Amino acid sequence: MGTVTKISTLEDVALITLRNSPADIKFIAGVFKMIAGRGVNVDMISQTAPQGGRISLSFTVSGDDLGNILELFAVLRNNNPELKSDISSGNCKISIYGDEMRSIPGVAAEAFDAIAKLGVDVRLITTSEVDISILVPKADFETAYEGLLKAFDLQ
Repeated sequence: MGTVTKISTLEDVALITLRNSPADIKFIAGVFKMIAGRGVNVDMISQTAPQGGRISLSFTVSGDDLGNILELFAVLRNNNPELKSDISSGNCKISIYGDEMRSIPGVAAEAFDAIAKLGVDVRLITTSEVDISILVPKADFETAYEGLLKAFDLQ
């Protein structure tokens, strides 16, 4: 059995990036509490290292929830005028999974190499011990998905 045992996909994913956010866990918690309060489920989350007391915070939601997020950011910007946001809709998430990934080095390198050779635009990457999730634009979805299936012999 191979290191990667399953590849799953999710379409219609919106990527939101908050730039120039305070590097303050209370602020971050407040953002996610507001999102949860609107009944929106957040999937992938990634934060940059702080620079000058500021971070960029990226996360994904279902494309169906994008309207809720836009309303929320209008409120956030009123209280934090320095906050900037970037929104990318119509993305797809590809997740590779395998229990053995936690103890075998090089899985990420193999996945990234496979999609790099195909010229795929990667918007966001998140990981755990047993999975790697890669967000790509819809235009690159089939190419990336087929490339990963081939790279991990799951065709």
